[in-house]
Amino acid sequence: MSEALLIKLRPIVLWFTALSFITVGVMHFTHEYIFLPMMPEFLPYHLELVWLSGVFEILGGVGVLIPTLRRFSAFGLLALLVAVFPANLHMALNEVYLPIDWLPQSRTGLWL
Repeated sequence: MSEALLIKLRPIVLWFTALSFITVGVMHFTHEYIFLPMMPEFLPYHLELVWLSGVFEILGGVGVLIPTLRRFSAFGLLALLVAVFPANLHMALNEVYLPIDWLPQSRTGLWL
């Protein structure tokens, strides 16, 4: 890829990333039932952890749009993705499917 193309794509990627995290973060408050089945049993306070991860997704999404906070927010979002990885692993290992009608329910999809 040429440097000129990367420069043109950067704002699009930033906005896509920000809106994706903000949208999913808001969904942690409006559609908690989607995220609760993901929670491994060994974790306490499932609803509160869903809300907390939603807060950090929203903050990280907003943060990547602010140049002075971008690097800090990017590392924060990476840390968040590492923190929620046990939930993703729990879903794949235990075949926990999300309660979303239009989403294909397959073991392969869980692992992807």
